[in-house]
Amino acid sequence: MKLYKIKKSNIDKKGLYASKDIKSGARIINYKGKLITNTEVEQNPKFDNDKDIYLFDINKRYSLDGDFSWNTARLINHSCNPNCEVDGKGYKIWIAAIKDIKKNEELTYDYGFSYDEDYKQFPCKCRAKNCCGYIVRSESRWRISKKFKKYSQINK
Repeated sequence: MKLYKIKKSNIDKKGLYASKDIKSGARIINYKGKLITNTEVEQNPKFDNDKDIYLFDINKRYSLDGDFSWNTARLINHSCNPNCEVDGKGYKIWIAAIKDIKKNEELTYDYGFSYDEDYKQFPCKCRAKNCCGYIVRSESRWRISKKFKKYSQINK
């Protein structure tokens, strides 16, 4: 029996939900796709940030294009308070539970986007208490929170 099912998401469009209770550490689903060069990513209009993109950075040279109907893992949404993480080596990528997940709970992980000049292109809809409003890796969210605090103090 699969550990997940596809349902309408409270975060963004569709999502994956636990079909039964899942224990912390369990591998849930393999993120599948086509191996492509990062040069191809930069040159192909398919990977324009105005569209949904299902890319996984593998290393400095390659990424995994997961934009295929047979890659169900692409439906897992980002959360600033995730219950899953990316686990794997080389080209074998798994999504694994980092805490116990209850049946019918949405599966989420931190997409790990970097904090750079483009971060505002990726608003976050997770509604977690620690959400900074953008899809930025956890280690960099303090920069955005600090900016917002400074901005709100100036405008008082």
